[in-house]
Amino acid sequence: MSSPQAPEDGQGCGDRGDPPRDLRSVLVTTVLNLEPLDEDLFRGRHYWVPTKRLFGGQIVGQALVAAAKSVSEDVHVHSLHCYFVRAGDPNVPVLYQVERTRTGSSFSVRSVKAVQHGKPIFICQASFQQAQPSPMQHQFSMPTVPPPEELLDCETLIDQYLRDPNLQKRYPVALNRIAAQEVPIEIKPINPSPLSQLQRMEPKQMFWVRARGYIGEGDMKMHCCVAAYISDYAFLGTALLPHQWQHKVHFMVSLDHSMWFHAPFRADHWMLYECESPWAGECGAVWDEGTDLGWQMLTSPDFLCGTAQVTSFPSLLGFRIFIFKMRG
Repeated sequence: MSSPQAPEDGQGCGDRGDPPRDLRSVLVTTVLNLEPLDEDLFRGRHYWVPTKRLFGGQIVGQALVAAAKSVSEDVHVHSLHCYFVRAGDPNVPVLYQVERTRTGSSFSVRSVKAVQHGKPIFICQASFQQAQPSPMQHQFSMPTVPPPEELLDCETLIDQYLRDPNLQKRYPVALNRIAAQEVPIEIKPINPSPLSQLQRMEPKQMFWVRARGYIGEGDMKMHCCVAAYISDYAFLGTALLPHQWQHKVHFMVSLDHSMWFHAPFRADHWMLYECESPWAGECGAVWDEGTDLGWQMLTSPDFLCGTAQVTSFPSLLGFRIFIFKMRG
């Protein structure tokens, strides 16, 4: 995949409303920048380890980068289906082995295996497609929500939580730990609840999300790789919303993950991330971004829309996630 160039003198900022951007997105330059070792063999480093395990979004995004490097530049990512089979070790790099399963005139398939200590920790298949016009089109409608410019980001919300005199004593340590993390994506919750007033809620939530920094329009496959990274972030807690105070959850992980990409989009522009968990049980979880992680990206002159599903531990939760990309 080609490397994007940041606009000079702050040009090309588009509708982001950002200050001049003279640095490319850290997701592109570090997290998703794999080291080639041989043909179809790559090594990935770790740049954000929120727990004792590797972040699943990093593995998904890096695997898709590896797969994309084995196809021609004129194809786009069609879909991605993957399984997390072992916990990732944050102390050693990940090797990505790509198998060119099929290269066709319209569709190509690549199988990717992520390996640590000689064993696979993650396997996936990625499908790539030649762009084709279609006379038949339809998509979901975007929800009516406040624009991102009117909402607070997670960093500001955490600062407000820490200043709340009614905040329970069990929260400050965790909040300060989260605040200290350098997360390469920006998140603005649509309707955040004060931690001092938590109550049971419907298993749905929405966020505005985008990659930090500039990615550019050069290679749409890179935007899909960034979206793959983002797709495994923040949605897990959706399944817990109806069960506040009932269960103590020590950790949650993704088990399988599927995504579908239907149209070009910019992962460095705001996207509306709508998460829904239709089901939970049997010590696992299904998300829609659910039972597996599936993500669909649709388009119109006004927005892009996406949906995803994921299955996770410790409770089977059903999720549906829609991603809407604003067009200005």
